Amino acid sequence: MSFSPATGVRSLSLTLRVWRQDSPEAAGGFRRYRLEQLSPDLSLLEALDQLNERLIVTGERPVTFEHDCREGICGSCGFLVNGQAHGPLAATSVCQLYLRQFADGATLTLEPWRARAFPLIQDLAVERSSLDRLIAAGGYCSVNAGQAPDANALLVGQEQAVSAFQTATCIGCGACVASCRNASASLFVAAKLAHLAQLPQGQPERHRRARAMQEQMAAEGFGSCSSNLECEAVCPQQISADWISWMRREGR
Repeated sequence: MSFSPATGVRSLSLTLRVWRQDSPEAAGGFRRYRLEQLSPDLSLLEALDQLNERLIVTGERPVTFEHDCREGICGSCGFLVNGQAHGPLAATSVCQLYLRQFADGATLTLEPWRARAFPLIQDLAVERSSLDRLIAAGGYCSVNAGQAPDANALLVGQEQAVSAFQTATCIGCGACVASCRNASASLFVAAKLAHLAQLPQGQPERHRRARAMQEQMAAEGFGSCSSNLECEAVCPQQISADWISWMRREGR
């Protein structure tokens, strides 16, 4: 890491080893890019922005990667950093991963989620509409909850509400799928089921919804749960894998 007395700014250098693939049918491979004078306060996505600006100037195609809010909320971003989904920090999405977490001169290997149900689009971007179809398979709640002023008509206990909210924090990034040796979406499905099944509005369809979403999970090509708990380890929202066992019972 270098330091400029004139500006008082510390900087570092990184080598990004990025998976490049023009299309799903094209052959892919890693390309190395050296970035110098990077602020440690940059996020990894901002470092990719700088790389892309350089590539555009030189007439090369920029690196394709997904992003939106860049606040760890939307779940749009996501790729493997040195073989780990979202990188080395727990409870952190890749857009909230800052360069100060890496040593000066380090090489970072960036590659897309690897799963049959997540076909590659280009470079680091994959198609994750299979997660949307899982949610659609669950259907809607038939309970008429009324308008906003009627929200308090159905009483929900504090512990019940907190537990439902914790599972509802799933951002649908797909890290659990990419980290599972069987590319299972069990943690994602369990979270989506649990946040509705714990509330009064979700009771009428809860068991039908559990069966339908698990059947859709198999139809989309997701594997079965491997029970190695890697999904829980990489989840940015730290959703417990205990909900997977709950989901299995719920669908009976």
